Amino acid sequence: MPGPVKAMALTTVACLVAVVAYTVALGSNGWLWFGWVVLGLSTAGAAAIRVPR
Repeated sequence: MPGPVKAMALTTVACLVAVVAYTVALGSNGWLWFGWVVLGLSTAGAAAIRVPR
């Protein structure tokens, strides 16, 4: 996995932790979960693409 994709995956996991912490502390927010799903799908797409060298 290339460096930028690793950074994106790390950001996705960090955002998941933040969204879960927010949900536990203040209650669910649909827009936060929607944003995380979009970020997760973008990360999965970036990881699936093979860039020719």
